Amino acid sequence: MQVVGLTTQQEVYVASKERKFRSNEILKILDSELDNPLGEVIETQSYNRFIPLSIEDSFVDKGVIESLRSIGYNIDEDEINIAKVRLLTEAIYPVKTGAAVEIPEFDEVKDLMIKEEPDQGLVLGIIRGTEEMTAEMDDKLQNIAPLLEDDEITSQEGIPFNFKLRAMHQYPHIGIFGGSGSGKSFGMRVMLEELMKLEVPTLVFDPHFEMDFSEDFAGLPEEYKVDFDDRFEIFQVGQDVGVNFEDLSTKDLTELLSAASDLSESMSNVVESLHNTKGKRDSLLTFKNRLHDLQEAMNEGKNKIQRRLRSGELSGQNKEQYQDYLGLLEDYGSLHLSSINGVIWRLNRLERDGLFRQSITDIEDALKRRQSVVIQGTIRLLQVFSTYLLGNLYRQRRDYKDADYRGETADYFPPFVIATDEAHNFAPKGYESPAKRILKQISQEGRKYGTFLILATQRPTLLEETVTAQLNTKFVFRTVRASDIEIIKQETDLTAEEAKRLPYLRSGDAFMSSAIFGRTMPIRIRVAKTTSPHTENPFDELEAKTEADQEEFYNLIADQLPIHDSDLLTPLKEVNKRLDGGVLNVNSLQDRLENLAAKGKIEKEESVLGDVTYNLEK
Repeated sequence: MQVVGLTTQQEVYVASKERKFRSNEILKILDSELDNPLGEVIETQSYNRFIPLSIEDSFVDKGVIESLRSIGYNIDEDEINIAKVRLLTEAIYPVKTGAAVEIPEFDEVKDLMIKEEPDQGLVLGIIRGTEEMTAEMDDKLQNIAPLLEDDEITSQEGIPFNFKLRAMHQYPHIGIFGGSGSGKSFGMRVMLEELMKLEVPTLVFDPHFEMDFSEDFAGLPEEYKVDFDDRFEIFQVGQDVGVNFEDLSTKDLTELLSAASDLSESMSNVVESLHNTKGKRDSLLTFKNRLHDLQEAMNEGKNKIQRRLRSGELSGQNKEQYQDYLGLLEDYGSLHLSSINGVIWRLNRLERDGLFRQSITDIEDALKRRQSVVIQGTIRLLQVFSTYLLGNLYRQRRDYKDADYRGETADYFPPFVIATDEAHNFAPKGYESPAKRILKQISQEGRKYGTFLILATQRPTLLEETVTAQLNTKFVFRTVRASDIEIIKQETDLTAEEAKRLPYLRSGDAFMSSAIFGRTMPIRIRVAKTTSPHTENPFDELEAKTEADQEEFYNLIADQLPIHDSDLLTPLKEVNKRLDGGVLNVNSLQDRLENLAAKGKIEKEESVLGDVTYNLEK
């Protein structure tokens, strides 16, 4: 292997007759005047005598062709492998043409590739293009990142990609971008497993109900299995966790109601006027009663209430109630009835969702135990709940750190990571959403308080630009939309060649662009140690369900066989007795018998007169 053609301080061409080049592999250029710089293959092509060398659609120019001829290559006969190599560090002057090139030793790239010990960082996969260095690695770097290739688990081939978690204090927040089927969710699962390994408190919003870490990945060798059961908790919004209404400030309540549906200024005024009146904390019941009483008072009208009080027709509780109505009108009569109705509707909607049934105490306790907490629910419900939850937890962490800076004592709350899929729904570009304000705040100032974001999305174009700009590390999986690729190019240091490859990346392959490493690195995510509950192929599920239904029906009618189509009422009556909640008619019974016969579970016999008998298979 040697350098050919014109060279620059950033890029060179390398040619070989014996060896094919791999994209992203690291090469060592033997130019002693430049201290033997390292470079990465960013593009490669091969030519042979059966395919004439053409430079029209190639990165190879005429200068390279002439250089090949001058050093002895037979352009018409030899197989020629050419690589375009980008230097990892810009040289002070161009590389010497004709310089020999070789594969570097592991020790020569170790400091460049390994930023953290495996037990201190996130072992997410392997660095692509380093396969030939595997045998030379330290023992502690061997066999820690098994891979998944064509649904088969294979041993680690390449230097492990070990993300330096502690560096997030300087370069905070992670973005995970990739289209459907790119391996984006798989990559997030691996990242969360590694955070659990290090017992980093993590809050995960799971709109797809898939972040369960209880079940081992199918076929995973015993030496790689890890029991995560005591390292995470799963809570569903409205069932296991919710909002303690009495803990809400007026600001919190306003944000929750606006999350249910946008609040007008007049509605916000209603909440500010009626919540926590006279310095007392409202329960859900007292606040609802005050709203409904004011609503009823406005519907009755001040004049009607006064007439009924003067008439003497009211007594006891009724009289006291109407006096309360009159007091509410005197205090809050300037509020609009339509706005009160709007607040009541939004409050009822949150109550129907179960948001006020529980509290966040279990979440706080789990984070303090250094566990990962998975919050499950629909996107809409998670948007509403996350508004309150993130604001509350971030405030506790910030209050602790601020008190610590001032030398004061405060209740301890640990640093924590916030992770979510479908991040563009929580912090969308171009319009407001419930959680957007708090996520923007954390993205901008969370670093100094020890609060970090991991945001995954299929559509980086739709993610709030302020948030995207604060993601110092980005994992880019297969992406096909031109608009998304353009955003990725703007927000990372991906080269034009790497951007062209984005639509064709294999599932699980990604480019990692990070200020921590100072360059873009091609990686492959390791196999996850756990599996999602939604991994069953839906077509396998369909076949299995059909098979189970047929087996269940066969067991119902087996002792009724033989069944004659001229006398279906007798077996029909018995089958309906045994069916759990279902009632068949004659036609549906015959259809099911026909299906069993077609599947070969029973035998169908037809007489010369056309009568049909269904019997056990012989």
